[in-house]
Amino acid sequence: MSEFEAYRSLFVAESRENHEMLVRNMLILEKGGSQTAIDEIFRSIHTLKGASASMGFMEMERLCHTMEDVFQLIRSGSAVISADLNNMLLACSDIVELMLDDVEGGGDSSSVNPDEQVKALKKWLSEHTGKPIGEGAKTAGTQRLATSEKITEISDDTDRPRYLITIRVADDCVMKDIRALLAIGNLESLGTILSFNPSREAIDEGNFEGILQLKIASDVGEDALKTAATGTDIASVEIAPAGNDEPVLTSGVSDDIKTGETDKKQQSAGADKNREIKNLRVDITQLDHIMNLVEDLVINRGRLKQIAEQNKIKELDEAIGMVERSVSDLQSLMMNIRMIPLNHIFNRLPRVARDVAQYDGKEVDFVMEGGETELDRSVMDGLNDPLLHLIRNAVNHGIEAPDVREKAGKPRKGYVKLSAHRDRDNVIIELIDDGAGINVEKVKSKAVEKGLISKENAATLTTEQAVDLLFLPGFSTADTISDISGRGVGLDVVKRSIEALKGSIRVETNPGKGSRFELLLPPTMAIVDVMIVRINKRRLAIPISSIVEVANFKTDATHRIGTSDAILLRDEVLEIFLLDDMMGKSADREILIVVQYQKRKCCIAVDIVEGKQEVVVKPLSSIIGNTRGVSGITILGDGEVVPVLDVNTMV
Repeated sequence: MSEFEAYRSLFVAESRENHEMLVRNMLILEKGGSQTAIDEIFRSIHTLKGASASMGFMEMERLCHTMEDVFQLIRSGSAVISADLNNMLLACSDIVELMLDDVEGGGDSSSVNPDEQVKALKKWLSEHTGKPIGEGAKTAGTQRLATSEKITEISDDTDRPRYLITIRVADDCVMKDIRALLAIGNLESLGTILSFNPSREAIDEGNFEGILQLKIASDVGEDALKTAATGTDIASVEIAPAGNDEPVLTSGVSDDIKTGETDKKQQSAGADKNREIKNLRVDITQLDHIMNLVEDLVINRGRLKQIAEQNKIKELDEAIGMVERSVSDLQSLMMNIRMIPLNHIFNRLPRVARDVAQYDGKEVDFVMEGGETELDRSVMDGLNDPLLHLIRNAVNHGIEAPDVREKAGKPRKGYVKLSAHRDRDNVIIELIDDGAGINVEKVKSKAVEKGLISKENAATLTTEQAVDLLFLPGFSTADTISDISGRGVGLDVVKRSIEALKGSIRVETNPGKGSRFELLLPPTMAIVDVMIVRINKRRLAIPISSIVEVANFKTDATHRIGTSDAILLRDEVLEIFLLDDMMGKSADREILIVVQYQKRKCCIAVDIVEGKQEVVVKPLSSIIGNTRGVSGITILGDGEVVPVLDVNTMV
């Protein structure tokens, strides 16, 4: 990988964080004035502009530069943000996101044309400054930068030690400014940078020759600061204590810094507190590779335990016990590393609710809670689209128009709440709205109209059964087709996506008062507890989380109901699955495994229960595609490949 490509991935990762911060604060700003939000927006767009300029992504830099000019006026109080301007800036943020997609795909942002947005912003600037803004015009900040040599130091009223740091970037480094910005970012996490030479703005603009001098207030000690500033293409880092009034040098490097003030360093060494860098940015593919190795260890742990049981060697048992503890700790640690806060998805959703509400002419108060709840990355990856569907539908079809709500005695502004929390071994995500609820009679009518059920059957359906019709492919109660679908469109996709994550979805509705969608998800899909059973001398793994009980199976107690066999068990009539198509016929089935999905139960007839085991589940999609009834495969300690049952698709 070339040096430029290495910087590209870092640029994309950090720019997406800044873009997310930009959009989040613009939505905050839309609800009311906030100087903090304005400052955060300005900081985000300024960083995006400087980073894109340094990387040579000039179209992105041009758009961000113009957006920065607009926010500079707002930040200074010379202009206020209006609804039209906010819409314009959000449209610009969408273009920035498309440019980041282009850069991530190997482009340079030029495939996305920002001319329309830049022209609109420059028109706004001309109207609010009284001056025409041209492509070649410099901002006031840039003009000051070109003429001013004065170094401004920010105030710091703490008693933390001050240090002068000189960072030299290697002469053969292609992107000296990027290296300087990375060093600055690392140092900012350890203290307060009081002054720069050259200025931060100059470095952002690419005006950097290779020597950076700065003054920092920090209590972490010289060693930690030097470690933070050191990195690839950094030729040298020189650091020395500085007094409160000692300025950053305006040119050259002082002899004191060159030679080092050994006595002062030795005197302060005892007082300094060393602190190592505790956060690293790691490529997700590396974590996936480590996770695969951990999964291999889990499989081989099972094999070793099996060998130990067969040979009954005391020393081997003791060694395997130690290995087992280490593997368990490593497995637990790796699973924790892969856990990601739901905020990574949640933070994108207020924009979705806002855009749909504006499109429909509705007023919506969108609230989020529990974004700190963590899920494994493998689960998180499949959750984005289902949540987008549900939020669009909640606002578009659930929340009524303001006038309609007012006539119904409700506040004009609708309420939509997205929340998440842990419940024992699961994560529960809830989406609640105070809208019109689901019109059950309309659902039944549409189902009859589409030929899904008869009028007679429709009349006997409960509310829960009628709501389940919404999850049939292509089913919709929407009277008209629009850019934003009504509730029902896409819910079959939502259900399939959630079930693919080994989760479930449940709906409650109260006509006139609103609806509640509950997603129940496992925190991880990679390593699960299963019960190993045998049918026709073949093994099958059933997730423990789906098992309700194990009971004796008496063939003469079964009854034929329609096309299926059933049994009366604890006053419940439960359907029996023999799994002949999957496992082959067996005459020795003596045990029933009762499994449950949501509120529905069924039984699986098996020959033998071997016991509980922790296994690694590998998905089938990359090998043979999805198979109904099978969620994946696992490899047991003796090397046998065993299917893992997908209870959700059976019940």
